[in-house]
This record gives sequence, structure tokens and C-alpha cells, in this order.
Amino acid sequence: MKNYPTFVSHLECAYTGEIFPAGKIHGLSSAGKPLIVKYDLDAMGKNISRDEITDRPEGFWKYRELLPVQKAENIVSLGEVVTPIIPLKHSVGTANTVFVKDEGRLPTGSFKARGLALAVSMAKELGLGHLAMPTNGNAGAAMAAYASQAGLRTTIFCPDDTPEINVSEIELQGADVYKVNGLINDCGKIVGEGKEKVGWFDVSTLKEPYRIEGKKTMGLELAEQFNWELPDVIFYPTGGGTGLIGMWKAFAELEALGWIGSKRPRMVAVQATGCAPIVKAYRDGEEHAPLWENAKTVAAGIRVPVAVGDFMILRAVRESGGFAIDVSDELIIRSQMKIAKEEGLILCPEGAATVAAYEQSRSQGMISTTDKVVLFNCATGLKYPMPAARKFLDRHRPIDYSKF
Repeated sequence: MKNYPTFVSHLECAYTGEIFPAGKIHGLSSAGKPLIVKYDLDAMGKNISRDEITDRPEGFWKYRELLPVQKAENIVSLGEVVTPIIPLKHSVGTANTVFVKDEGRLPTGSFKARGLALAVSMAKELGLGHLAMPTNGNAGAAMAAYASQAGLRTTIFCPDDTPEINVSEIELQGADVYKVNGLINDCGKIVGEGKEKVGWFDVSTLKEPYRIEGKKTMGLELAEQFNWELPDVIFYPTGGGTGLIGMWKAFAELEALGWIGSKRPRMVAVQATGCAPIVKAYRDGEEHAPLWENAKTVAAGIRVPVAVGDFMILRAVRESGGFAIDVSDELIIRSQMKIAKEEGLILCPEGAATVAAYEQSRSQGMISTTDKVVLFNCATGLKYPMPAARKFLDRHRPIDYSKF
């Protein structure tokens, strides 16, 4: 891949606005808040057009100028694709109004590939050698895969009830992975303490600036897939919220470039009833979401008791006229089964949560049946337990064909 001009101007604290230089190793700002990559969009607009982007080969690296990697040689890729938008025709909504963006088609089977592709590429560019992170499963798998491709060392910590397939794939893809008797925030504490003692770099959600740049490609893709006219509502499964924040950033950048208009989707943060700190903060009118005690849900990917970017999630939701909503594990499982049987899509539990949230929101009159809605399925459901198939035929006995 040839080099393209980079338009990164600086990094900025999302909370205080403090400016930090580009091209340096950064974690959180001096205020302990996430850093956001800023671009010279005026210069970018003079050098690249929307049509040029559209004509490039598919995959999120086509948006190269809107990403922070300076040298093409530092791009770490595992064959990323544009994930499809699939209409739900039978189970919810009406024809051509509800769509699933199926992120399970990406490398390692989840949307974590987007953020970690950028984080690892930037780690390579900045000369980092050892990365560490806490994970509920899919992020760890993505970091292990991309870091192995880049030749970097990784150490990963996950709650001890993380799905075994996630732990196994992390190990298989070259990381040192440890189960921890706690939740993801407990794992994060270990990573934080190890920065000084071990010397690894912390790639936790929003504790470095570049995972959000990878996740924002969901918004860039979505705009292009809808012919540069954004949908009315986006339902997003929200743990750390990087993707929701990233898409909101993408839409602002696209408007500044003149590639889309001022219309924005209503951003809906979806959480599980057993772990809903963002929902509680939204309903209470708060800017920050306190630690959620005794977090528990079948949707492990959104079991995040406290999010460092809580204020950014809440700002995007409120600025968009959206809302935050929680759904029960019972509804999540029911939605997962329903979509599989009626639409042929095996959603992950977190993706199924968006289906449950959509139906709950519609029944409560919070959205219209005519709204064009996108539900994010963040990982392939093939990684998760499925109901056993128990029907059996003995070919040596007479078969009663009337029962078929």
C-alpha cells in the first residue's frame, strides 16, 4: 500500500481541551481523561474527495486519510472487509426499515478488530514492544491476533467466567492470557499497576487514543453504505462505548469535509439490566456513571461496570436526541433465538440486546415504525453457546414420514 498524506494535527483531551503533540506515545490526558485525535480537515478536504474514497478497494483502510497511521509499512492488516448491512425482513419492524450491521464478518469475528488494528498499527509506528489489556473476550482475541501479525508481545487479563472459546483463541493467537477472579475493571487495575512494574503499554478501552479511530470506521462505512445519508436511529451495545463515541466523531468529521449534511442519527446506548451504569446516569441526568456493583449479564461484552469515557457516551447520546436503555437477559436470549430462527442470523448476545432494545423502544413509542434503524451485531454468534440439537433417526428402524 502506498503512503498517503497524513492530516493529524494534534491530540486533545476530551474533557478539558488540553492539547498534546501528535507522533508521541500517549495514554490518558493529565486530567486522567481520554485523548482524541484531531485532523486538519480543511487541508484534507482540499486533497481528497468523497468519490476518490468510494472508488478504492473495499475495507476500512480505504479511509486512510481519516486515520492516524503515517507510514503504510506500519499498517497491520488481517484482511478486513466492509461488514454488510442486512435487512430484517420477518421478525421486527417493516420492510427496509430495520437493518443489522454484522460486524462478526471481520477478522477474529468481532468489531474489536477495527479498534485493535489501529491501536496495534500505532503501537508499531511508535516503537512499542509489549502491550497489555483487560478484556471480556473479543478485544483480547483481536489484540492477540494483530499483535502477533506485527511481532509484538501481548499480556491479557480476563474475568474467570469469560467464554472459554475466547480465552482459547487469545492463547492460540500468541498472547499470554490470565484468568482473574473478578470483573473487567479488576483486570484493568492489574494492567494499570503493571505499567510501572513490568513496562507494558496499557491498551485498555479509551486509555490510549487510537482504538477509537479504528471504531469510528463503522460510522464512515455506514455513511457510504447509505449513500452518504445517515439512518434515523442507531442502536449500539454499550460497554466501554468506544464505537458509539467513534461513530459520533466520524459523523462530525464527515460533515466538516462536506461529505454529509447536518442530519445525525439518534444514538441509543444499549445495556443489560444487570449492568447498566450508562442507563442510570442518563436517566439521572448525570455526566458521569458511578461504578455498577455486582455486574452480571449473559452479554459479557457489555458487562463493563465503569467506563472511562462515560461522559463522552452520554454527550453523544444527548446531543443526538437519543437515549440509553437496558434490557433483561431473558429478552436478550429470546431475541437471539428469534433472529436465528426467523432471519438466519446468529447474533452474539450483545447484538441480540440491540434487537430487544429496538422492540422495547418501539412498543414504548420511543421510535417510529418508519424510522430507518441500524442495529449493531458486534460479533459472530458462533463463538457463543447454542441450544443442543437432540432429534435423532435410527436408519435401521422403520421411519414414520408423517411426522416431518
